[in-house]
Amino acid sequence: MKAYPPVVLDVIDRIKRLPGFGEKSAARLTLYLINAPDREAESLAEAILRMKRDLTFCKKCFHLAEGDLCTICSDPSRNKEEICVVETISDLIAIEQAGVFKGLYHVLHGVLNPLENIGPDEIRIKELVDRIQTEPIKEVIIATNPSAQGEATAHYILGLIQKEGLKVTRIGLGIPMGGDIKYTDKMTITQAMLGRRPFEREETKR
Repeated sequence: MKAYPPVVLDVIDRIKRLPGFGEKSAARLTLYLINAPDREAESLAEAILRMKRDLTFCKKCFHLAEGDLCTICSDPSRNKEEICVVETISDLIAIEQAGVFKGLYHVLHGVLNPLENIGPDEIRIKELVDRIQTEPIKEVIIATNPSAQGEATAHYILGLIQKEGLKVTRIGLGIPMGGDIKYTDKMTITQAMLGRRPFEREETKR
């Protein structure tokens, strides 16, 4: 990399910090930007700055938004009686791209993880409970990932929201234990959503 001037090395170094970029791919993108028209590079820089400036989190579901509500929460055609609870925005996008769910979402922005000092107050669980108490929700689909932390979070949420008349389901088979929704193909996500099952606390099953 010594063949590059310092100003180029600086750009390469910043790009390779991004997810999915190694040194070679960062250098390739940097060289592309060097050869691109000035206006294209300027437009990219302006778009990134505008995104950082204008984006916020939806005040209802905590998805990305440019105003108070995201495009999903503000869409009158969505089913307001179903809410799908996911760990991350990437999981929401993966389910949305599968095209099988037409309700609303709630993004937790994490999972319970005592080893990393992440408790209920560090993720959006309280806001979920508030929504269930104030919105006309009839079914909560818990779509946390099938990991140890995801399962613990799902059971914790279940203990908080169980009430008469509320249907609580868990995404079905198709996503393997330890899997990650955002890396799962559309067909598997579709099967998991369509195959969701009633979700109950263990003691209620006996």
